[in-house]
Amino acid sequence: MNADVQTYIDEIASEHRPLFDRVHRLIVEAFPEASVALSYGLPTYRVGNRKLHVGAWQHGVSLYGWDKDRAAGFTSRHPGLVSGKGTIRLCSEEAADVTDDELIGLIRASLEV
Repeated sequence: MNADVQTYIDEIASEHRPLFDRVHRLIVEAFPEASVALSYGLPTYRVGNRKLHVGAWQHGVSLYGWDKDRAAGFTSRHPGLVSGKGTIRLCSEEAADVTDDELIGLIRASLEV
């Protein structure tokens, strides 16, 4: 991981860091070949030409760049997490209701070539 990404991660508010770490861990476990670098100021995971942006905000963690057709299962189960076009907002409190398997499904829908 490059220094810019590590600096971004180190600056995440302590109340949201466990959620970011969870998403990061799931991405790396599912796609150990993924590269990560800052893009648009956010950690961006790339596999081939596919990418997923993961940002920490005041509410928790948001994911950008997922394919709405491929992620239909996740979004139909959690419609309240969809915020605007192409954004999944995971509030730290609500994220406990989302299983690792569901997140892995979203991650795979985003990064599988």
